[in-house]
Amino acid sequence: MTTTEPRIIPMGLALNEAMDIAMGLDEKVFLLGEDIAEPSGGVYKITKGLSTKYGTHRVRKTPISEAAIIGAAVGAAIAGYKPVAEIMIMDFIAVCLDQITNHAAKIRYMSGGQTTVPMVIRTSAGAGRQFGAQHSEMLEAWAVHTPGLKVVVPSNPADAKGLLISSIFDPDPVLFVEPMLMYWDPQYACDVPVGDNRIPLGKANIVREGKDVTVISYGKQVHDAVKAADILAGEGVSVEVIDLRTLVPLDEATVLASVSKTKRAVVVHEAVTRCGFGAELSSRIHEELFGTLAAPVARVGGQNTPVPYAKNLETAFVPQVADIVAAIKSLNK
Repeated sequence: MTTTEPRIIPMGLALNEAMDIAMGLDEKVFLLGEDIAEPSGGVYKITKGLSTKYGTHRVRKTPISEAAIIGAAVGAAIAGYKPVAEIMIMDFIAVCLDQITNHAAKIRYMSGGQTTVPMVIRTSAGAGRQFGAQHSEMLEAWAVHTPGLKVVVPSNPADAKGLLISSIFDPDPVLFVEPMLMYWDPQYACDVPVGDNRIPLGKANIVREGKDVTVISYGKQVHDAVKAADILAGEGVSVEVIDLRTLVPLDEATVLASVSKTKRAVVVHEAVTRCGFGAELSSRIHEELFGTLAAPVARVGGQNTPVPYAKNLETAFVPQVADIVAAIKSLNK
């Protein structure tokens, strides 16, 4: 049961609570992934304590094989279980992309809707910790391009908890992308209600209302968008900030209603700008609102390079608050 009692907790703990609640509600929910059982509780400690509470038959530590993890999860889901598979870092999705795109995403369609694949793939992503080019990417566009997959990217602990519970009990496969930098950083902690507080997939959140320009983002960049809005408020520019929360299904209605009002839009994401999700969103806005827009939709994203290792170069790769401010100002020229 949901209660309204709030607590200030980080995203890592909120995700742990979500899995704890789901496992308590349904014995068919189980976890699998590398080092997720005790004593480690996962490389980021997200599953800490769950194998002690539910047993290693429900919190299964696997070999270092992403293909085996996802293959086993697909099979279990088809058999009626609700697996939550952890792929430690999003870059490693490439190792098991066949199981994700050719099996998890397609089985419902290939069976005429008779066979569902209710599974979640949790993965950490994002730059900022000097992990290098093979451990820092945001690859959500790969998944969005695959019909049959749902894609979730939370921006705060409360949403992370509510969206993960909803994802676990969704009948379709969900790629749940967790911004790595936000796991335990207290600056991103927020009020998280106790209990089963689900947030429906496909419903965006208007984080800040405005009238001059709409900034659309997800994940960690939502916080940067709000900071940019704060800066521009002092200059008389009113910025509306939308947190998509889920990329598939996409709350297109909320986005279009906002841009119809402001007549200007900026899309912000950390992933490489070229062919990123922002390109699709920009295209949809142009197609639906071409006669309404006062300026072309602007995109702010990562540079077209692998994520650099050196700290100053990594910072230059990731879009900054100043980049968002500059993009917004460019629409008012």
